[in-house]
Amino acid sequence: MDALSKSQFPFTVEADDTHSSARAGRLLTPHGPIETPVFMPVGTRATVKGLTPTQLEDLGAHIILSNTYHLFLRPGPDLIEKAGGLHRFMAWDHPILTDSGGFQLFSLADTLKVDDDGVNFASILDGSKHRWSPEDNMRVQNQLGADIVMQLDQCTPYPCDKSLVETAVKRSASWAKRCRDAQQNPHQALFAIIQGGVFGDLRLQSVSRLLEIDAQNRFEGFALGGYSVGEPHETMFETLGATAAALPYERPRYLMGVGNPSTLLAAIAEGIDLFDCVLPTRTARMGTAFTSEGKLNVRNARFADDLSPLDPHCDCPSCTRYTRAYIRHLILSKEMLASVLLSIHNLRFLIALMARARQAILEGTFASFLRAWNSTPASQDF
Repeated sequence: MDALSKSQFPFTVEADDTHSSARAGRLLTPHGPIETPVFMPVGTRATVKGLTPTQLEDLGAHIILSNTYHLFLRPGPDLIEKAGGLHRFMAWDHPILTDSGGFQLFSLADTLKVDDDGVNFASILDGSKHRWSPEDNMRVQNQLGADIVMQLDQCTPYPCDKSLVETAVKRSASWAKRCRDAQQNPHQALFAIIQGGVFGDLRLQSVSRLLEIDAQNRFEGFALGGYSVGEPHETMFETLGATAAALPYERPRYLMGVGNPSTLLAAIAEGIDLFDCVLPTRTARMGTAFTSEGKLNVRNARFADDLSPLDPHCDCPSCTRYTRAYIRHLILSKEMLASVLLSIHNLRFLIALMARARQAILEGTFASFLRAWNSTPASQDF
């Protein structure tokens, strides 16, 4: 592992779809390869809620995401660094990506003050005051020790005045350069983040600014941020494809915060490689299962004596060992096992969907795979 350098974070496109921009790739990291397209379970506070690392491995997870903002507040980067980094701290010996926390900061606008040099913010835990510059953020992520780290960026809400979005594009590019200059850990890949809201010209302007920096000091990948902030999904797709196409072909592309199955597949067709979202585990805690029939609210009375699995086509432990009736009983009894079993199933559903999409790309059948999905009742429910 110590022999790896930034030049040894290669991303290889193994196959391209002939009918869309979909591609199957492979990204090498210090903690193993990541086969794309891939969905990353979200472990915000160094845990995917309710699941052990072994369970995640059994579900086929290649990589998980943790959040710099929340880990900075608790337990703090010093303790995690002392423990040997996130991998040892949480007993996960596979790739980890840490979000910079930019989205979390800008979602707390009432406690935030931003200027060209950084951000002032208040802790959601105790109200304590903090300031991050891009360099501070890189230092914290270096202490956390993830394989992939994200630049500090300014994420704008939806809707948002175009002039404010343009300011965020310029500021995010400036911060990207400062993050690139500050991030010198050869065992971490730095991804730059494209902003621009729903404005196609600003999205391309953001790409252009980042590519100017990239020409002098290479980023290992690019992320598309500022989506899934309240805009309709169809609005996102008005700019997503052109933005992805403007990025370097030989670098991975990461669409942040998307976990709807139909949206994932449509984004793969636009050339996206990596995804993350809290949706599968958050909805699980609300009693919802992702299935080939669509979303099931397992709380419903119609499942009271239903002894079939959540999804007869799923191979996860929740489906091979338990029934809808049993899981509904757990929900109504407020047993924590209900959330665990539904989280296991929902994550496996998305991980397996990504694996099937990847295999279809490799076999040259992605177009028919996508048509088949879009013709199912489930596709209309997501």
